[in-house]
Amino acid sequence: MQWKRKVSSVRDRAIGPRADRAQDGIGPGQQSAAASSSPNAPKRNKPKDVSPPPAQVAASARPPADPEHDRLLRAPVIVLSPPRSGSTLLRVVLNSHPELHAPHETHVRRLAVKLTTPPVAHSMEGFGHNLADIEHMLWDRMLHRELVRSGKKTVVEKTPSNVFVWQRLATCWPDARFIFLMRHPMSIATSWHEGDPAKRPMAKAVPHTLKYMVAPEEARAGLPGLTLRYEELTSDPETQTRRICEFLGLEWEPGMVTYGKKDHGPYVKGIGDWKEKIKTGTIQQGRPLPKPEEIAEELREMCRVWGYLPADAPAHS
Repeated sequence: MQWKRKVSSVRDRAIGPRADRAQDGIGPGQQSAAASSSPNAPKRNKPKDVSPPPAQVAASARPPADPEHDRLLRAPVIVLSPPRSGSTLLRVVLNSHPELHAPHETHVRRLAVKLTTPPVAHSMEGFGHNLADIEHMLWDRMLHRELVRSGKKTVVEKTPSNVFVWQRLATCWPDARFIFLMRHPMSIATSWHEGDPAKRPMAKAVPHTLKYMVAPEEARAGLPGLTLRYEELTSDPETQTRRICEFLGLEWEPGMVTYGKKDHGPYVKGIGDWKEKIKTGTIQQGRPLPKPEEIAEELREMCRVWGYLPADAPAHS
């Protein structure tokens, strides 16, 4: 038993007597809550962030080096649209198809990764991954998990702020299919304003929503895809859902126009439309289109580009 005494003696010299280590279930190298909160307790250094800044990460985005193993999703569907353009309605319409899983807004592009030590940064470099590669794998894994749990074949990602990163999304998933949803620009601004009139006056609503219109228009110019109009989806849902299915290579599903018969989860503010209209479960006509003289001057050019105002329509006097 002499060897046990020697081992115990060495251990005690290294990490202190057993009695000092047994309290509160504290293991070697750990402190109790009381000790760590003591004014005289040594401060531990927080992990450092050796990651490049977000703009540099985004600029370094590139297609997957090994798509077969770097991506779990196959041909995801990405909806690009401004807020208050009917994207939640389109989501539940798509989610009513037996092969499409369209969850609430995921904001997946906001999922970021940090490298906290130089060794882990060197390790990832050794694998051939930059930070954008790792974030793309995280995005893909998160959406794939939801898809697998749904039992369906194709995921639909719908988050309005995605319009600002359409290039990166197309880079992350080179096989993605894009659907561009538009609505009368003045109706978008007015609807966003009505969501909180006190905090969203029209003077703020117009420039805010205009940014969300310019970005998807740039995407439409740079990507192939299907363009839908909210007004046509609500006035003739069968024709428009047939167009969607044809674009995606799917059989048309009549249940897409009666989305209320399916369970789409709760409608929660912040991750989609939560108003009573969407909760009715029926596709309803949109509001009447604004008259030309009712369109804010800042939105008139976008109305022309999107075909809601003739090209030769005069400006406000």
